[in-house]
Amino acid sequence: MIYLGDIPRINATRLPASEAVAFEGVRLDWTQLNTRINRLANGLGDLGFARGDHVAVLCENCLEYLEIYYALAKAGLVTVPLNSRLSPRELSHIIDHSEAAGLVVGERFQELVASLRPGLRNMRDYISVEAAAEGMVFYDDIIAAGDPGEPDWEPLDENDMVILMYTGGTTGLPKGVMLSHRNMLTALIGVALSQRAMMLPGLRTLFALPFFHIANWQPFFWQMMGGSVVISRSADAAAIVRLIVEEMPVFVNLVPTVYQSMLELPGIEDVNFNHVAAFSVSGAPMAPEVMKRCMQVFGLKVRKGYGLTETASAVTSLSSDEFAAEGDEKMVRRGLSVGKETINVRVKVRGEDGSECGAGEVGEITVYGKNVMLGYWKDPEQTARALRNGWLWTGDIGYKDEEGYVFLVDRKQDMIITGGENVYPTEVEDVLYRHEAVSEAAVIGVSDPRWGEAVKAVVVLKPGTQVDGEELIAFCRNQIAGYKCPKSVAFVSELPKSTVGKILRKALRDRYGAAVE
Repeated sequence: MIYLGDIPRINATRLPASEAVAFEGVRLDWTQLNTRINRLANGLGDLGFARGDHVAVLCENCLEYLEIYYALAKAGLVTVPLNSRLSPRELSHIIDHSEAAGLVVGERFQELVASLRPGLRNMRDYISVEAAAEGMVFYDDIIAAGDPGEPDWEPLDENDMVILMYTGGTTGLPKGVMLSHRNMLTALIGVALSQRAMMLPGLRTLFALPFFHIANWQPFFWQMMGGSVVISRSADAAAIVRLIVEEMPVFVNLVPTVYQSMLELPGIEDVNFNHVAAFSVSGAPMAPEVMKRCMQVFGLKVRKGYGLTETASAVTSLSSDEFAAEGDEKMVRRGLSVGKETINVRVKVRGEDGSECGAGEVGEITVYGKNVMLGYWKDPEQTARALRNGWLWTGDIGYKDEEGYVFLVDRKQDMIITGGENVYPTEVEDVLYRHEAVSEAAVIGVSDPRWGEAVKAVVVLKPGTQVDGEELIAFCRNQIAGYKCPKSVAFVSELPKSTVGKILRKALRDRYGAAVE
């Protein structure tokens, strides 16, 4: 297996009648899925797409999204997945910046794309998914007309770009992360080895995170091992629980905010999750109190790791048998980590001068491996800043303990400097989550004439609870140093989040950052 498109091709040979994918009542075996992928790949060639062309995708999670990734990979094309939560200005920038020659449009986004079309400079072809649209080629027509045989191709280079995934945007316009076939498959093999996965024919995973996110490693990995993917259109908590019960997946991967929403569903304690072998946490750190609750409700089978778009998947892994939510102090402490480096990478914590930090010493996390991105598309300065002598400087702050477990402290850009002291928001947030009235919390730095920055908490309370800011501040003072405690608290009905559930601290800084309220 050398290329991403080899996954369906090989499984169609070795597991032809085994279930490959399920989505909203449609089930396909590997023969059926691979045939549709081939029809799409060949059909795109008939439309005039050539090796190296970029094709952007603006769709909800659906069967077609998975087919598009594989078909473009087989045809030597590059998938540019678009974050559907971005503004029209940001989407236009990415489509033009990526030099996409084609745009695949889901039914929900047809009206939006119609408004963007006059300003898109490089676009040649528009393809509609799920419903026909005026001025667009209908996806189903391409499938119907395409040749079902394997696409004719000259040998691809494993270092050819296969996905151009835009990330960031919290400090400026998103950057295009160039991921090759080798990056993706190295990452997937690393996941398989770290999870000691064997062949998985007939076993299902539930995929509810967006296909435009690097969480797409989950369906690719599961299918690489011969398993089946159940696709959820959205990350709605109630829908996810229903699919877990109905489809019986053995592996579920979600972000902390979705798990928290699931925990708040009425009757969640009565749902039988015994068939799920592992619940994986990704996208953002999970507060210890939320982790403890997850382990109580879902069973002692929660695992987590750490990865970035720039590394194509996880670079550390922590399995459920390595930590505990309570009891042995050493095991509980391990649960605060994101695990040890996976078998296919090296992870080092470094100081500003590039030297490796000792155990317990905080520095920037750096990663080396063949899964690390090729660079940022058309951005040599950012590439040079992030890639140094083959190592990716992640911008994440953390440390390793004596056993090699990696602990995340925070994003470098989110660190608060108040009166010359460094404050890491996650440390303060972890304390706030221990308060019985707090549902969600985010901590930011706001401008302060005396201290430079002051610590501010933005909090969502649990339904039916009441608490004021002074009480929460006093609660923090009993558990952390005074300079780390919030100087003010704002209460809101919800926190701004990305599509994968990350709390957007930049949006909060934009709102509250001018001064302490």
